[in-house]
Amino acid sequence: MGALPRSALALAALLGVSSAVLEVHVGTGSVFSVEGQQAVLPAWYTSHSQRKPYVTWLLDKEHADPFQILTYLDGVVKVAETELKPRVGFLYPVLSHNISVFINATRERDSGQYMCTVNVVDEASSMGKNIGVINLTVLVPPAPPSCQLHGDPTVGANVTLSCSSRKGKPSPVYQWQRTAPTLQVFFPPAQDWHRGTLKLTNLSLDMSGLYVCVAENRAGSAECSIVLEVHSTSTKAVIAGAVLGSLGALATVVFFTRRVVGYRRKKRDGQEEAANEIKEDAVAPKTPSWARRPAPDTLSKASTLSSIAGRRDRPYGAAPPSDTASILTATGSYRGPPARAGGRPPGLSPPALNGAPQRHQDPNPVPSGSLPTSSLTRVGAVPVMVPAQSRAGSLV
Repeated sequence: MGALPRSALALAALLGVSSAVLEVHVGTGSVFSVEGQQAVLPAWYTSHSQRKPYVTWLLDKEHADPFQILTYLDGVVKVAETELKPRVGFLYPVLSHNISVFINATRERDSGQYMCTVNVVDEASSMGKNIGVINLTVLVPPAPPSCQLHGDPTVGANVTLSCSSRKGKPSPVYQWQRTAPTLQVFFPPAQDWHRGTLKLTNLSLDMSGLYVCVAENRAGSAECSIVLEVHSTSTKAVIAGAVLGSLGALATVVFFTRRVVGYRRKKRDGQEEAANEIKEDAVAPKTPSWARRPAPDTLSKASTLSSIAGRRDRPYGAAPPSDTASILTATGSYRGPPARAGGRPPGLSPPALNGAPQRHQDPNPVPSGSLPTSSLTRVGAVPVMVPAQSRAGSLV
């Protein structure tokens, strides 16, 4: 058989069939993966040789030299000592000519340019045809952003709402919107999508509500919210008024508490003074008429002393030599002993003197100040016995 005619070679070139046998192919030049997910770098090679290939995967990062991460040589897979070692490997058996690689649990620093080279011992290839290049970009969703309010939200003032996320790849864009009480979307120049700021000017009470910021990129989105309350007075004045009001209420409570305590204490002291104080203008109780009379014992003792004193004025010779007891009446008067024989009875009138009758005098007159026997008997007086006097004046 002779060589192919020129027309056949021209047809093969027109159809894009390469005369070289060994060649590496990639499914796509760029692969995107979200952080934490699996990334697959699709690649395969074509060859008519039945020999085992020599496959090498390299990673080329910015500001660093390329380094080997995975190889296949003489039927043996070897993973290089890198941070990708526990997460990288061939997706299919190499002998199937599919040399795709997987990376599990991707990280942001896994991003870079991955190069795959294939060599077969008995088969040559055109310059650069045995190399495949795939760019891997690991995307990072925005972290939950932080919403803040800058300025004093009073009527007629200006405030700025800010929203920022600490990480995200690519850099997230921010969109502010008002959700309550009515939905409202903002656009430039009031809103800066890249810086995440929203400027609100000439505030009014109607602008109060819930404002939500959404941070978003190709990997995902996150949001935060802030409540805007527009006041007719400044916040400082409101706080100062609240503090003064609290202090005033506290002072009022203390004042009334002290008044109540003082009133109770005064009332208690008044009751104690009323119980202990003797009023000067009080009228003394009147003594009943029956209490003014002297007691019977007092009358008896006074009469007895008067009687004894009267008898002592007489001479001892006039006293009867009798040891019989004299009778002391209840009135306290001393009547003396009975008359002797031959004497004048006590009831006879004395003889007349010079033709005029002489008044009868009771030898035992009742002492002045004594009461009649009948009166003493009515008040309950009782007769008592006293010893008689001897001639020597002693009591027997």
